[in-house]
Amino acid sequence: MKQVVLIIATIYGGLSVVFGALGAHALKKVLTAEQLQSFEVGVKYQMYHAIVLLVLGLQLSFDRRLQTMMGWSFILGTFLFSFSIYLLNMSSAFGGNLKILGPVTPFGGLLLIVGWCLLLIHVLKGFR
Repeated sequence: MKQVVLIIATIYGGLSVVFGALGAHALKKVLTAEQLQSFEVGVKYQMYHAIVLLVLGLQLSFDRRLQTMMGWSFILGTFLFSFSIYLLNMSSAFGGNLKILGPVTPFGGLLLIVGWCLLLIHVLKGFR
């Protein structure tokens, strides 16, 4: 699991730079200001959580269930949150309709919150 977390962290980090550049340059002419702002939120959250995954991957052994659940919450939450935002904005900009993805974004956000709560539990357990 440790290797998976580190690999995903580096992929998410690299892709957030790619998507950030895409949004700042190529999509600036295609997306509305509101869509671009939403797209940028996806990029920021992806980078924030890539850094979190990198730190966790370097610090934790992932030999405990809590750590594994935390890792998967951050991995899946980031994917569902950020990538659904990208797809929703891109599809509407190009005339598509992927509104079915609308509920995916908050579910991804919920998984991110779960990951942070699990991290809090892990930290609090360390104080005992």
